[in-house]
Amino acid sequence: MKYLSKPGLPQFALAACLLLSSAVAWAANDSPVGTWQQVDDKTGKVKSIIQITDNGGELQGKVQQVLISDDGPHPVCKKCDGDKKDQPIEGMTIMWGVHQDGDNWDGGKILDPQSGTVYKVKLSLADGGQKLDVHGYVGFSLLGRSQIWTRQQ
Repeated sequence: MKYLSKPGLPQFALAACLLLSSAVAWAANDSPVGTWQQVDDKTGKVKSIIQITDNGGELQGKVQQVLISDDGPHPVCKKCDGDKKDQPIEGMTIMWGVHQDGDNWDGGKILDPQSGTVYKVKLSLADGGQKLDVHGYVGFSLLGRSQIWTRQQ
């Protein structure tokens, strides 16, 4: 224990580890990659947990868990078309094809499993990367609506 009182390798290693871990935490907040809580606009309650991943520069979002649903536990996408029709929403990829464009992420699509509608999507971070503005639209991005997701810790 006596060697800990002298400046040297153990303190340097501890300081380097702390610095590195804080850099990793900061880096994780400058991108939408991570786990997000989708909050209901009306009730303010968390409806689902979404995992956003980066697959070769393309962001995808997958529903990890549905917490609140009018259709009970483990809802299916009744109004979806194609291969998503009547499939479980949990585990479903609902966002795809999103690429970074400066400080925003754009060019992809997002599915609303309740309506079965696919929208264009634009993402932007707020509040130091703790909030994600998810803007779904048809046609021009000025038309549409935004939803704020909160980063899960």
